[in-house]
Amino acid sequence: MLRPAWLVVPAPNQDDLAQMQSMLNAGNLHTVCESANCPNIGECFSQKTCTFMILGNICTRNCRFCAVEHGQLPLPVDREEPKAVALSAKQLNLAYVVVTSVTRDDLPDGGAAHFAKTIQAIRQALPAAKVEVLIPDLLGQFASLRQIIDAGPEVISHNIETVPRLYKAVRPQAIYERSLQLLKRVNTSGKNIAKAGIMLGLGEGHDEVLQTMVDIKAVGCRILTIGQYLRPSPQHHPIMEYIHPTTFKMWEEKAYEIGFNQVVSGPMVRSSYHAGQCYAKTFRSESKKSRR
Repeated sequence: MLRPAWLVVPAPNQDDLAQMQSMLNAGNLHTVCESANCPNIGECFSQKTCTFMILGNICTRNCRFCAVEHGQLPLPVDREEPKAVALSAKQLNLAYVVVTSVTRDDLPDGGAAHFAKTIQAIRQALPAAKVEVLIPDLLGQFASLRQIIDAGPEVISHNIETVPRLYKAVRPQAIYERSLQLLKRVNTSGKNIAKAGIMLGLGEGHDEVLQTMVDIKAVGCRILTIGQYLRPSPQHHPIMEYIHPTTFKMWEEKAYEIGFNQVVSGPMVRSSYHAGQCYAKTFRSESKKSRR
């Protein structure tokens, strides 16, 4: 299946890539931009932004859509990593810092304490910066999630990825209801904005997408991202459909009708795409509502 024209992106500038990679390598850091083969890497690296990926680059799960390396022997936790992330964020002069991780089911807390330390290190290095974390499901452990909530990031994001019917084929080690429960707990904490993302093109039906969006909004998510699934290799789940940009626009309008505060929907959209702008718009819209 050939990629349509709306999914063709310019090749990244090699100088931009080299500069960012040099800085990241100096701190022994990983980014999801590189590890997940993000199609927007050229745009983001040219603007000196990235999504830091902590806890190594080997995931303990084997989701059938993801390009990140997986295995049962992930890297040891790097205790210096929080400081290295904070230092790199400061070097880039980031006003909005996004941090994600591989899933670490081998760790008792799923890596929650490491997330908290990273958030705290960023706060110390960049007191004015906003922080968004994109976290795994932590095996549903509320005590682990509480550590991240209490660290105070502005946004806690967790991807639902696809409709429940496709979980067994696409993300067999995840549980749809567990992910919804995590987002509900983030929202009810009252401390953070809950955000989620889904992909299209995996074989989902219209009514399934609509119900998934309703489910995500029902647990209190205020921000939703919707993007096109792109197959990382022939060994991954096949692309069942390329979704036209007009259809993404339709889903954006539906999401606003359902009640989301901010929606980013399009073929090239990924979880952290324009995350800072999305947060700013959410904050402004909620401030206007509170003044009414």
